[in-house]
Amino acid sequence: MNFELTEEHLMIQKAARDFANNELLPGVIERDENATYPAEQMKKMADLGFLGMMVDPKYNGGGMDTISYVIAMEEISKIDSSCSVAMSVNNSLVCWGLERYGTEEQKQKYLTKLATGEYLGAFCLSEPEAGSDATQQRTTAIESGDHYILNGTKNWITNGGAADIFLVIAQTHPEKRHKGINVFIVDCNWPGVTVAAKERKMGIRASYTNSILFNDVKVPRENRIGEDGFGFSFAMKTLSGGRIGIASQALGIASGAYELSLAYSKERTAFGKPISKHQAIAFKLADMATEIEAARMLVYHAAWLKDEGQNFDLASSMAKLFASEVAMKTTVEAVQVHGGYGYTKEYHVERLMRDAKITQIYEGTSEIQRIVISRAILSD
Repeated sequence: MNFELTEEHLMIQKAARDFANNELLPGVIERDENATYPAEQMKKMADLGFLGMMVDPKYNGGGMDTISYVIAMEEISKIDSSCSVAMSVNNSLVCWGLERYGTEEQKQKYLTKLATGEYLGAFCLSEPEAGSDATQQRTTAIESGDHYILNGTKNWITNGGAADIFLVIAQTHPEKRHKGINVFIVDCNWPGVTVAAKERKMGIRASYTNSILFNDVKVPRENRIGEDGFGFSFAMKTLSGGRIGIASQALGIASGAYELSLAYSKERTAFGKPISKHQAIAFKLADMATEIEAARMLVYHAAWLKDEGQNFDLASSMAKLFASEVAMKTTVEAVQVHGGYGYTKEYHVERLMRDAKITQIYEGTSEIQRIVISRAILSD
């Protein structure tokens, strides 16, 4: 693996950083406080190609590698995690899964619009009684002639209230357990699809998180992705790539908190000198910098493996686990470095701390990542 970023990578980094500072930073505190969806900012992200970065250009995507995506995710997450999580879901879960496993007709009909941001996608896996244990799907898709009848409830759906297209995991053959699960492309405007109220959350408050209800929704057979029974495998394979996106988000949150703390520590004085000159603060900054760099290497390694066509399941779980733990630890310390000011909204770090927590939970909790990792290392 070459640790030196290419000229293209550096250009993407600058573009994402400039966009985050110029377009996302203004109003980010107010959007968080009022839980206001960043519709205008998402439109600008789409116009810049951030919603279909890795999609093949023949489907209107950017054709970029995963490293480029990780770099952009980090820069945007430093400023606004609500925007970056919407970006992550559309890129990592919806576009990637559809491009990798969809038919040519499905790609032409849906992927071409998802890649440009004309459509926004959501990934519907979690249910009220099936979170970490994704095998226990209660949502059903029963075959009926040339279509399926979809019934059930999905919850904690990122982009739920803004999405045009849902990828829905549902049980078709209960007797086959996880081997009877399928995945379907569902239009939000179809009869029987209902988006419930937006969840009131501790962090990523400006992003949509909703429950989605399906009541006798007719789904054409051609909207099933993959062979009959492929749904669970689709979900697991797609989530493995999605963990790289969330690891990148966690890395960005940690980096953003560190950069704010570093700058503040050089400006704030105590006992006649900048607090950065006091060992208690200097050591905190040293630990932050070291752990962030270690997280970055894990994230980059997982992205590199994915780009090389190698198995990245273990690497993505390690990256997601470690980066999310670093994000939580770094943001807590960032509040401490800022002292009383860190407990107020104007200095951003309290928001970053609240945003960090979800990275330990969604797309596989830290506990689930440890299960994945331990099974992999003990498989021999």
